[in-house]
Amino acid sequence: MTAADVTTPDRQAPWHGIMVATALPFHEDGSVDYDAYAQHVAWLIENGCDGVVPNGSLGEYQTLTEAERAQVVKVAVEAAGDGSRVMAGTAAYGSADARRWAEQAAEAGCGSVLQLPPNAFRADRDAVLAHYAEVAKAGLPVVAYNNPYDTRVDLLPPLLAELHAAGHIVAVKEFSGDVRRAYEIAELAPGLDLLIGADDVLLELALAGAVGWIAGYPNALPRACAELYRSAVAGDVAAALPRYKQLHALLRWDSKTEFVQAIKLSMDLAGRKGGACRAPRTALTGDTLRAVTLATEKALAEGLR
Repeated sequence: MTAADVTTPDRQAPWHGIMVATALPFHEDGSVDYDAYAQHVAWLIENGCDGVVPNGSLGEYQTLTEAERAQVVKVAVEAAGDGSRVMAGTAAYGSADARRWAEQAAEAGCGSVLQLPPNAFRADRDAVLAHYAEVAKAGLPVVAYNNPYDTRVDLLPPLLAELHAAGHIVAVKEFSGDVRRAYEIAELAPGLDLLIGADDVLLELALAGAVGWIAGYPNALPRACAELYRSAVAGDVAAALPRYKQLHALLRWDSKTEFVQAIKLSMDLAGRKGGACRAPRTALTGDTLRAVTLATEKALAEGLR
């Protein structure tokens, strides 16, 4: 089966479909394993995913050097075989730095970028608007990332509508967990694309009209997650709900503090290279380790891959 057989058939923009926020493998000495990363990107696309998001939180971008971060994007574009399948994470404390990362993504051939609001302080409306205006100058479509838990800045529907009306963003990765916002976003900014931002509200946001999923758990189980996503966005609840229930014990880890370690552990158990994280993230222990292990082993025993 080819990638064309399994990827989203009606994908109309580079940010549509399943865009996997890729985990990043490291060598035992802590250096980036670019060869393993390239293999991972290609494998995800071969197994039903539409593209990848390098240098997101799951990719531990905060711990990378500038040279590593730039190289990760270049490797992703080459391994994907089509730059439109790559949405580079461009988060930075300064707006100038964020724009510079967006420009680097454009030079590498990416199709879009994923941008957090200012996160060095609790930014107000004017700061948020100016920040996204600066990043948009790089010329690539910008997907806003609403993660009020980590940034302490909440991109509420009225603010998203302003950003979209100004031409600064084309979509939003909605991570608040409040699925009611999907309907208000559609009312206030009908041209703004809604992307599922947390794995454990996939079904709810898909039924509310999402056209994409910036995803975590496909890193470990891409084909099962792709089947779930496609049935959900098609409105086929009879097919989607049983699979959602099967996977939800894993999907909910995408919204927890230990999401990077959890997804990398599930990858290891599924026969992929997840491996260790860079400090300060440490290996899972105790009840958390047992919970992720049991949920992963159960999914694998049920034939989910």
